Amino acid sequence: MVRLLGPQDRLLSTIERQYPLVAVHVRGNDITISGDAGQVEGARRLVEELLLMVRNGQDVTPAEVSTSARILEKDRSTSPAELLSQAILTARGKSVRPKTLGQKSYVDAIDENTIVFGIGPAGTGKTYLAMAKAVQSLQRKEVERIILTRPAVEAGERLGYLPGTLTDKIDPYLRPLYDALNEMMDPEIVPKLLAAGTIEVAPLAYMRGRTLNNSFIVLDEAQNTTPEQMKMFLTRLGFGSKMVVTGDITQVDLPTGTSGLQVVTRILERIDDIHFATLTSADVVRHTLVGQIVDAYTKYDQVKMAENNTPGFTSDRDRRYNRKR
Repeated sequence: MVRLLGPQDRLLSTIERQYPLVAVHVRGNDITISGDAGQVEGARRLVEELLLMVRNGQDVTPAEVSTSARILEKDRSTSPAELLSQAILTARGKSVRPKTLGQKSYVDAIDENTIVFGIGPAGTGKTYLAMAKAVQSLQRKEVERIILTRPAVEAGERLGYLPGTLTDKIDPYLRPLYDALNEMMDPEIVPKLLAAGTIEVAPLAYMRGRTLNNSFIVLDEAQNTTPEQMKMFLTRLGFGSKMVVTGDITQVDLPTGTSGLQVVTRILERIDDIHFATLTSADVVRHTLVGQIVDAYTKYDQVKMAENNTPGFTSDRDRRYNRKR
């Protein structure tokens, strides 16, 4: 019961927010739900699914409660406990699994396609789930190595010349990838795999001229690639490899020009074995405020574009490309 209700009955409060026309009362091991008949039935199903998750050893958070409620609302015959209980991998006593319906579709797309683009706002697990799938593929010996890359672009700040060797200069840009690796694998093993080349973390510029066979390749922060860089990266694909490209087209840090991620969605959208997975604020699994912040900025951008009477392109070059099409 403690795991079902959460600390300070936090999960119970989430259930009541999902079904505002019902009241949930708990005494000992008994749960009583009263109120609107339709919502009482929905709340009952939700509690049953959450109980299944708890009995299966799954940690239930407010994100799972909200997602389960949405799943049941769309299709009463679907079991959220079954849908969201499939762990990608277990590392250091923690299971990595999709926590929303959008994330589940994204993970399934990675299994079914050679190249997958994960596009969505911050906190939707784009990179984290892609790296989990990469580690899983390496452990299953489906690939021989993991290659993690991202463009070395400053996030709106001019940092100047960084001291140290070339490795010292690029490490700050790649730190998020190292952090995720250390969460998913034994920190003592990661340096050995990096030294052996089984795992490679490198800036995007290092990809030019290479053919990447039998590899799981993840390009992070792809919104900061130019169209030329995106083409260069995608054409590195070799035999037996899989690529996942992640990014948020609303957070472009390029000083000038067009984002390669924005252009590629129109160029490759109809090619088989390439999938575009779009995640939304409903898939945010960080603090609940993050989803609200994403929605607020989206509405603000829509209003500004409507006032300026311009489409959501980042440069004149992009607008010219659209007119030619």
